[in-house]
Parts: sequence; structure tokens; C-alpha cells
Amino acid sequence: MRTLYDVQQLLKRFDVFVYVGKRMWDIELMALEIDNLYQAKVIDRDLFLQAKLILNREHRYEEKMAKERKKAKNNG
Repeated sequence: MRTLYDVQQLLKRFDVFVYVGKRMWDIELMALEIDNLYQAKVIDRDLFLQAKLILNREHRYEEKMAKERKKAKNNG
């Protein structure tokens, strides 16, 4: 598992479909769903950690892009 798409596919295996409409919100909701699956002992620790690392990376990227868009908008 290496991408956000892979995390989505993992969630789909458990009939969890996430689409809120904004990528940042989707990532945050997926993180909550992964937490729930782990707490319910449906996924193991390694899979949980892999998914969380991917989600954290994607969340940081989205925050960075939002700041860059805001900066560009203010300079434009």
C-alpha cells in the first residue's frame, strides 16, 4: 500500500466508501474510518500504520497546496 487510492481500496473491502467532495475532508474522514477498523480489530497494526502514514502524508500535501493557493491569490 503506497497511495491514497490504495487506502480507498482497503476501505472499500469493508464497504466503506468515502466521498465528501473536498479532498482534505475525504482524507480526514478516511483517517477516522481507519481508526475505527483498527479499534474493532478488523485490520492489523501494520496495515493500520501504513494507511495512517499515507493519510498523514496526503493531508500535509493538501495543507501545503492550500497555503500556496492562498499565497498566490493574495499576490495576484
